Amino acid sequence: MERDDWADRHVARWRDHWIDVSFEDDVEAIVVRIGRLTKHFRTVKQEALVEVGLQDFEYDTLHLLMIRDTPGQASPSALAADLEISNAGMTGRLDALEKAGWIQRRAAADDRRRVEVEITRAGAAIWRQAMELRGRGEDQVVHVLSADERATLAQLLKKMTLSTEED
Repeated sequence: MERDDWADRHVARWRDHWIDVSFEDDVEAIVVRIGRLTKHFRTVKQEALVEVGLQDFEYDTLHLLMIRDTPGQASPSALAADLEISNAGMTGRLDALEKAGWIQRRAAADDRRRVEVEITRAGAAIWRQAMELRGRGEDQVVHVLSADERATLAQLLKKMTLSTEED
């Protein structure tokens, strides 16, 4: 017999309370489970950052630098746009990352008036350490599913995600 999880208990608790409200057990269970998993993955990320000594803003900036079309390089304004922060906020972040030795700023090769941000070896190394720890925690959860189950779940989540991107 399959065990109940937190979402099952939540749905059972609330099912009879919503007589005058449309309440679909499966919808509630899906949304609650996604929320619980999101919280778990956020905790896994935080634990990884604490272990390697990064703050959220440092990791987020290094991460966005590393996952670009040209990994490890970007303009400050492109990073600010991706992070949805002001250019002034980006300057503060870059100052802190440069002081830590994780990035360097240099004049763009094609236009010396423009500044480019480049990750350093130390920055790439600390980002990789955090990614390794974070990845291990994510794998522990996702790999309870078979390869076929993971593929099916990925497709189902993509379908849901695409519906939100259409808005």
